[in-house]
Amino acid sequence: MPVDVCVLITSNAEVQELNRRHRRKDKPTDVLSFPSDRPELPGNIAISAEIAAANAVERGHSVETELKILILHGLLHLAGYDHENDRGEMEARELALRQEFKLPVGLIERTQSGSLKARPSGIARARKASR
Repeated sequence: MPVDVCVLITSNAEVQELNRRHRRKDKPTDVLSFPSDRPELPGNIAISAEIAAANAVERGHSVETELKILILHGLLHLAGYDHENDRGEMEARELALRQEFKLPVGLIERTQSGSLKARPSGIARARKASR
């Protein structure tokens, strides 16, 4: 059964506001996931266009490739994975999917290797947005 996910690609300022409001972290981040309260809808993803572009330059690939990496990461969070609290399950799943889709190094590996020091990653799920 197909499902819809909204992906918002926006400014650092808007992502920072979302991060502050839902995670109490007053800084922009690369990707945020917002799980849905409804089981038939997985949720939404917000991505900073500016951070995605900077990451692409730093990693030597296209912005399109970077957006795919960020969307994949956000989708895994919407599917219930949480690399901050699991035992490597999300990292393993992300690696397998990146290989399948021929995508370069992912967010979890980047943060573990100390890459992207200037832009801390928001690779955690945001709390459910109140309606």
